[in-house]
Amino acid sequence: MADKDSTTPRTEWTKNGRYTGSTELDLTGIGRQQVLGTGEAVVGPGNLIDPAKLARVFVSPRARAQQTCDLLFHGKRANALADAGKITTTEDLAEWDYGAYEGLMTREILDRRRQQGLDQERQWNIWKDGCEDGESADAVAARLDALISKIRDIQAPNMHGEKGSDVILVSHGHLLRAFVKRWLGLPMQMPLSLMVEPGGIGVLSYEHHNVLEPALMVGMALPFKPQA
Repeated sequence: MADKDSTTPRTEWTKNGRYTGSTELDLTGIGRQQVLGTGEAVVGPGNLIDPAKLARVFVSPRARAQQTCDLLFHGKRANALADAGKITTTEDLAEWDYGAYEGLMTREILDRRRQQGLDQERQWNIWKDGCEDGESADAVAARLDALISKIRDIQAPNMHGEKGSDVILVSHGHLLRAFVKRWLGLPMQMPLSLMVEPGGIGVLSYEHHNVLEPALMVGMALPFKPQA
């Protein structure tokens, strides 16, 4: 069965809880180590992410995501995938456009909105209210739905393992949480508590080998590798 995995990067701003959308920041040293550790653990022949089974790697255009992709596949593997035309940089995976909230922390956003006389009846919620001078939840959902359609076109003919059609997404915290909602057909406004570890891997798939039954993999076994 085809899977879709995802990973997200760590920077100084994400470490401090600042909303990081279009600002270009490099991975921190710890962030690089996290991605390298993930790559060592799950990327390689017979592993969870087997390059031979990959149909496509979709990557956000932000520098931190590009660095994450290169580190995840240890440079040489990334080059081989790029040479095979399997790595695609797409704005569909760019982080939520935070607009006026770029670089701010949640408490700063709440203070700003309070001073503007907003949120009289309830507290600001990005999933409902979007971002001032940035993207609405509906705008984010629209670009993710377009990407999901492309992924399902890739995977639909291979639901029974006809050929490797795994897809990797390398993106960002809010965007990947939004992706999970849209993958499952849930409205953006629906409360769904999800956590994304920097450099971590999440897995989405399908029930009953059916592309019309998208699912969240909440537990899975890792491939067995006999000791030499």
